[in-house]
Amino acid sequence: MFKKNKKSLKNPELQKKYNRSETSFCRERLKGYCKGNGLDLGYGGDPIVPNAITVDVPETNYAVGAVPLNLKGDASNLFWFKDEAMDYVYSSHLLEDFEKNKTKSVLLEWLRVLKIGGHLILYLPDEQAYRKHCKETGQEYNAAHKISDFSLNYLKDILNKFDNVVIIHENPHVEVYSFEIVVKKCKK
Repeated sequence: MFKKNKKSLKNPELQKKYNRSETSFCRERLKGYCKGNGLDLGYGGDPIVPNAITVDVPETNYAVGAVPLNLKGDASNLFWFKDEAMDYVYSSHLLEDFEKNKTKSVLLEWLRVLKIGGHLILYLPDEQAYRKHCKETGQEYNAAHKISDFSLNYLKDILNKFDNVVIIHENPHVEVYSFEIVVKKCKK
C-alpha cells in the first residue's frame, strides 16, 4: 500500500492514482477467487471483498480505506485459525515485507489455513519495476520491502517446491510494477 503522502509525488495525476489501495487496482480481476470464508492479510483498510476477515498490524501506516480491522496481528502467524479452515487467503503487497528467509514459512502458514481446493491469491510488486517506478515518478519508496529480487519468478521458485499446490493463474505484469498469482491447494 502507498503512504498517504501527496508531497512524495511530483505529478498531480499520479497523486490521485496512487493514493489508492493496491487492492483497488486488482479487485475486479481477482475477487472471483475470493468465494466463501476467507482472509485479507495486510488489508490496509480496503479488503478485496466485503466479507473477508481482515488482518493487519495495529500500527499500519498505509490505511487507504475505512473498513475496520477485524484481527490485529502479524500475518506470519495465523494462530486464530485451525488447519484447513478457510476457502481463500488473499494478500496484496505484503509478502515482500518479510525477511527473505521467512518467505517460505509465511507461505506455508497461509497455505496451512486453506481448505483443500482453496485459493491463495497474491498481488505483489516486482521489486525492480517498483524501484524504477519510484525513481521515475518521485513516489516515496516503501522501505518496508526487504527482498531486492522479489518477483513472480522468485515466488514461483518457492511455490514449485511445494507438493500440495498448483498455480492456476498468473499474470507477470499488471499495472506499472505488480504481478498476480493464484494457487490452488491440493492433497499431498
